[in-house]
Amino acid sequence: MQLQQLQYFVAVAETRHFTRAAEVVHVAQPSLSQQIKALERELGADLFLRARGNITLTDAGEALLPLARRILADADTARHEVLELAQLRRGRVRLGATPSLCTGLLPDVLRAFHDRYPGIQLLIEEGGSHDLVRELARGALDLALVVLPLPTASPALTTVELLREDLVVVSSPESPRPGGGRRAVRITDLEGERLVMFRHGYDLRELTVAACRSAGFEPDFAVEGGEMDAVLGFVRAGLGMAVVPRMVAARSERGLRVTPLARPGLHRTIALAHRSDVAPPRAARELQRMLLER
Repeated sequence: MQLQQLQYFVAVAETRHFTRAAEVVHVAQPSLSQQIKALERELGADLFLRARGNITLTDAGEALLPLARRILADADTARHEVLELAQLRRGRVRLGATPSLCTGLLPDVLRAFHDRYPGIQLLIEEGGSHDLVRELARGALDLALVVLPLPTASPALTTVELLREDLVVVSSPESPRPGGGRRAVRITDLEGERLVMFRHGYDLRELTVAACRSAGFEPDFAVEGGEMDAVLGFVRAGLGMAVVPRMVAARSERGLRVTPLARPGLHRTIALAHRSDVAPPRAARELQRMLLER
């Protein structure tokens, strides 16, 4: 089994077309087909069901696809690790983070990292913790900042707690103060208030909705489905209030009223995660150190 064969297999699996797959990997279509057949002979099973205009994966192909993607990702990581020059003059880091952390935590850390290692390419992927865990597991990321507890148990990942962050309520200064104007509001004060809510799969959405239900009421959404920037913009426009991390509110308080939550309040735990079976590349380990020492 060769890496090239796995690359061709993944290309066909993703395009569901031999000719288009050959164009993606820059090889003649007959050569690609021959390599796929050689791989099938090696494995002793057909990987595709071939019908005119319709290419589908067999059960064997479905089983091989995530493994092939992981093998190719690991090979790519190894290639980049070997190519790094002395003193971290060159390389890359693939970092995943939730959108709120990209807004609140990362800018200062990434600026310090870039100032120290200007030759390192930073590739940032935003997503919810569930998506980031999946991308880590398949080898598409070196590190990820996720919210604990993880949405699903993942023994293949190592997590290190980074910080515990308070959540606050943001509203438009032109709207009535939440909680009747008290300096700190309770979750129960949000009952009957119109909330601007994040999209499904967003960690902050799940946390806020769970807190409201625990307090005995269903939250009332004025707008839902946005990312962090959209949610803050809707709040500024007076459409409703939102529960956001304190770091995000501190960076975005222009045009926003920030009200803390009364004790015990709401918190979230942020952790740095990486695959347990593969050591992060050298540049990623340096970024990991800077995040932990920030």
